[in-house]
Amino acid sequence: MCQTHREVAMGFTQEKFPAGTHMCLIYSDDTERRSIISRFLEAGLSSREKVDYFADTASPDEVRSWLVEPGVDPGRDGRGDQFSVSVAADTYCPRGKFLPEEMLDKLGRYGRQCAGEGYPSARVSGEMSWAVRGIPGSERLMEYEALVSDVLATHAVTAVCQYDANRFSGAVLLDVLKVHPMMIVHGQIVRNPYYMRPGLFLKDFRQRE
Repeated sequence: MCQTHREVAMGFTQEKFPAGTHMCLIYSDDTERRSIISRFLEAGLSSREKVDYFADTASPDEVRSWLVEPGVDPGRDGRGDQFSVSVAADTYCPRGKFLPEEMLDKLGRYGRQCAGEGYPSARVSGEMSWAVRGIPGSERLMEYEALVSDVLATHAVTAVCQYDANRFSGAVLLDVLKVHPMMIVHGQIVRNPYYMRPGLFLKDFRQRE
């Protein structure tokens, strides 16, 4: 079983955090983003965690290429089954539509599967820019983000959700902050002062509709 009280290294900061931590990375500097994410993924691989990456602005092959540049080699030491890269839209919207309920269930099954395969915990990171492409249901992304923290924590799946500040509006980015308990700022993880409990956020979010 995944160890829900286990603390894990993040790679880009010396402090350890509980497996299942839900973080956002809002960025405008792609070089900095790649540096943070590559170290986050490598730390998971080194800890024998299951690691998955959901790519949007680049193909899975391109992601593997830029990971190798700073020294991350997902293919070494039998890591083939430990690490995978998939297309974000295929992961979040497998039938061409985003349904938060289905994705939450899918994430829970993923956590249980990782535990069943003997991994102490898992980590994922996704490029969220798929949500600006007009995919049906993508307007419900913040509902999913508000509810996902509990699933991550109870299944020991650590997550970094990547939001490109050049692609999302200021209003959406403010909501991004409201649904992530932790955020990455200048390479450090800090408790998010804008965070709102899911019930309170969802009440406010749905009143806007």
